[in-house]
Amino acid sequence: MAEPLHVASRLHAFNRFELKYLVPVEEAAAIRDELAERMDRDPHSSVGGYGVWSLYYDTAQLRFYWEKIEGLKFRRKLRIRHYGDLDGVTDESPVCVEIKQRVNRVTQKRRITLPYGAARRLCDGRETVEHSDKESAFVQEVLELIVRLDLRPTAITGYQREALVGRDADTGLRVTFDRRVRGRDRDFHFGIPNPENRFTIPPHLAVMEIKVNERTPHWITDLAARRNLNLVRVSKYVQSIEAFGRAPRSVFHVHEADYPPPAAPTTPTPHPTTEQLPGQRPASETPVKAGAQ
Repeated sequence: MAEPLHVASRLHAFNRFELKYLVPVEEAAAIRDELAERMDRDPHSSVGGYGVWSLYYDTAQLRFYWEKIEGLKFRRKLRIRHYGDLDGVTDESPVCVEIKQRVNRVTQKRRITLPYGAARRLCDGRETVEHSDKESAFVQEVLELIVRLDLRPTAITGYQREALVGRDADTGLRVTFDRRVRGRDRDFHFGIPNPENRFTIPPHLAVMEIKVNERTPHWITDLAARRNLNLVRVSKYVQSIEAFGRAPRSVFHVHEADYPPPAAPTTPTPHPTTEQLPGQRPASETPVKAGAQ
């Protein structure tokens, strides 16, 4: 089992601009290889990437979801995030409790690294957990947000991420490729064995994100133009909410008809999986419980 990834410090904050694209997995691999000529592989990103799992909190009325749909200039989300495989997750496994917020066009993230058990006591038990003086303001903000809005676990998203970081003059540049984007709307403990996740973005597509502190390097925009990449408005959390029928599908939703998979081979090779595409079951049916066959 791969070792879980750690962030640089317990308390971390940063601002950045983000550009998102949907690209076929095969093209994403070619773009990654081209970028690698001018960028370095993230030291945490081994060959094949690493897992990223996020538990999102929201109100019973899905306040954070609707703030995203309505495009509010200031909006926030609260989540617990685990980096790496979920096999063997325990209360001692490191996770990040994170507030992600949008202020106009700037994405801001503030997070604290805690043992998983402490993170659950904070976010689910609404208890103050051990922290330093420097971390006090953030912990209190998380508690205030949870109690005031009565937040509760709402959706889990997961994907496999490969990441590249800029070098030299592009040190603020980061490009990520997220594939096998999936999720679930129940069974919110990271350590549940064999949960049933469903693809929330068609598995032949990857989400490519360009993240910069200030401006996007011209050679990156040239690459996007040369490959006819089109900016998309896609949110993995919104995608999960809509894929599981929690809200009507919006302009943010990725419709598979708009991104058809490549033509099937003449003799397709079956590859059974417990993960299913949105739409495989009638909308009136509720996704079966995690672990069910």
